[in-house]
Amino acid sequence: MSLAGHVLPGVAAARLVDLGARISGCTACRLSETRTHAVPGDGPVTARIMAVGEAPGEKEDLTGRPFVGAAGRLLTRLLQGIGLDRHDIFISNVLKCRPPQNRDPLPDEVAACAHHLDAQVALIQPDAILLLGRHAVARLLPGSPPISRCHGERIIERTRVYVPLYHPAAALYNGGMLATLEADMQRVKGYLDEAAARARAAAPVAVPVPEVAARTQLDLFGGATPL
Repeated sequence: MSLAGHVLPGVAAARLVDLGARISGCTACRLSETRTHAVPGDGPVTARIMAVGEAPGEKEDLTGRPFVGAAGRLLTRLLQGIGLDRHDIFISNVLKCRPPQNRDPLPDEVAACAHHLDAQVALIQPDAILLLGRHAVARLLPGSPPISRCHGERIIERTRVYVPLYHPAAALYNGGMLATLEADMQRVKGYLDEAAARARAAAPVAVPVPEVAARTQLDLFGGATPL
């Protein structure tokens, strides 16, 4: 069973805050020695969508918040382009601390941080996770094709939907990649629209009470009170 189970949102939110505090004080790997702040993640526990990136950058390390630099502004714009507000989704990273000079995460760092991301996913129980970049894909969908082959694809694993996407930071410096990322985000919108349509179709239909039956029921209580 997940950490969240069937707990009330308020309880899950408190657990998420507690988890964030533990992440902020984590010393499980060498990155704790060079960070300014750990960056647990940002967003509501009720978020139906998570976005998972690679690791905090310089501005994230200084503020303790994810995706607040140029890549974050692009992510916000991309989300707005498909009708999503970034405050309605939960944004996190594979690593919670910045690697020096923004180098790639090392395998032992990913392993040391893995339980933090797993705990966040278990608490939030998102319907879909956007995997921003190859490191997020490798962490949450091990064994999947390279991101160059699976970007924009909807991948279902253990009843959860994943969508690999190029990282916004890479798209900032590559116009072709930016166009691909924008097109892939439109595919994400299509996936969300399909899910919403299925949810509406599965919802129980309210059956109106016939007027005669309604009057009969009212008569049992002495008739209706005139308005």
